This record gives sequence, C-alpha cells and structure tokens, in this order.
Amino acid sequence: MSTQLTWNAKEATVGELAERAGVATSALRFYEREGLIRSRRTSGNQRRYSRDTLRRVAFIRASQRLGMPLAAIREALALLPDNRTPTREDWARVSEGWRSDLDERIRLMQQLRDNLTDCIGCGCLSIDVCVLTNPEDQLGHEGPGARRLAQPSAYPSCSPSCSMGE
Repeated sequence: MSTQLTWNAKEATVGELAERAGVATSALRFYEREGLIRSRRTSGNQRRYSRDTLRRVAFIRASQRLGMPLAAIREALALLPDNRTPTREDWARVSEGWRSDLDERIRLMQQLRDNLTDCIGCGCLSIDVCVLTNPEDQLGHEGPGARRLAQPSAYPSCSPSCSMGE
C-alpha cells in the first residue's frame, strides 16, 4: 500500500516519511532514538514528523555514505534551527564544519588506493617490503589492525613505493 506524501503536507506519518525518504520505518525510529530527528506524538501515540525532517534524513543518509560517524552527524544537526526549516546558509555552515575532516578522509583514501598493492600498513609481514619496513612485526607490538592507516602521521614511509606514512 502506497502512502504518498503530498507536496503541501506539513507533517508526515512514519510510513509516508520512510517511503519518500527511501528508508525503512525502523531506520526512522533508530534515527529518532539516536537524537538525529524528532517527531511529535498524536493523541493515539502515532509519530508525526515535520516536513523538514525529510531534508534531515537526506543529510543523515548522505553523511553515512561519506562514512561520518553518528556522533558527528548528531553534532552537525544540533547546529540547525529547530523552529524552522533550515536554509541554504544553515546547511552551508554545517558542511563547512566538515570540510577539513572530509579533506583528510579523501587524502587517506587516495593514499590507500594508490598504495594498496604495495603496502596496507598492517604489519602482516606477508609482502617482501614488510621485512624491511616492519622487521620482526614491530607494529604488532603497538596494537591490532593496520597501524600505519590508524595513525599515518606517526610512521615514516613504508618503502619508496609506499607513502602510507606521509
């Protein structure tokens, strides 16, 4: 059964919002539990979302696709006004706050893409250059996982062909 959200509706049911936003109703309830969106309750205890919640859900979904953690998304949404639909300027202010973090993520992803064949920074000792850059698995003593990826600025270059630590 289709629950079409009309263009002039000021509020949406959970089903209408979910359908229009392209998410499951359980996702909306989760976002609400996490403090990312809000609803009011009817006398029958049904959720009603203001129309601008659709933009907030779109922002949440786009942010998740970028790999932003829910805590960062929550902080960003807290900067938006509750009493009105956010303007382009409101959204610009929020996105500007993420610019340096996104730039750093892009830089790290480019490094990973460019150097994945030679070195993934994990201390696995499975590639011949690992014997030179991580003798006796020194990185393994510092903790689990890809140490050079977890803290790239803390490590020198893996090898001439690998710039994971630069």
